[in-house]
Amino acid sequence: MLQRLFYHSQAEEPLKPFLIVGLGNPGREYRENRHNAGFMFIDRLAKALLITPGRVQSKAIIATGQYAGKRLILAKPQTYMNLSGQSVKGLAQFYKIPPEQILVAHDDLDLPLGTLRLRPGGGSAGQKGVSSIIQQLGTSQFCRLRIGIGRPPGQMDPAAYVLQDFSEKEKEILDEVMDRAVKAALRFVEAGIQTAMNEFNGSVKEGT
Repeated sequence: MLQRLFYHSQAEEPLKPFLIVGLGNPGREYRENRHNAGFMFIDRLAKALLITPGRVQSKAIIATGQYAGKRLILAKPQTYMNLSGQSVKGLAQFYKIPPEQILVAHDDLDLPLGTLRLRPGGGSAGQKGVSSIIQQLGTSQFCRLRIGIGRPPGQMDPAAYVLQDFSEKEKEILDEVMDRAVKAALRFVEAGIQTAMNEFNGSVKEGT
């Protein structure tokens, strides 16, 4: 009897939650912008997990699912990039998720297109959405998935560059990047940030 009760209590334990956030701007006009690489990633991850983002919570469109015995909350903040921290803070508090179980995916000007970089924390490197999350959470120790979009050509203003759509040629590279990003995120959930970094940091050309 005691053994049965023990196994029953184990089965009733809640799944360890992970919050995976993609940064971007809401609205059809921004859908294929370079700045919306985070949203594109969440859509690809949701598709891989056979779930559909649709419910609104904490000013974000979310989807929930399971992977490797963990509970996943996928989120696309709808506050516009610079206020993304409001959504992340609300979801982290509601689902009781510590910073080390949060992964934020975002575009990165300082990485070439085709490159991914996972990291366990650090500064914002000027990314306004990440800055907002650091401010709202009161810590920078949440995990990042940086998706390279490259620097603007010539003297082009970076603010204008990130709000341009990816070119058709860039989309071909981006398609490979997103597949790799999905695998990296799932590896993070399964085995932790260091393992995911070791296996997936690099470019799609390197094919590690």
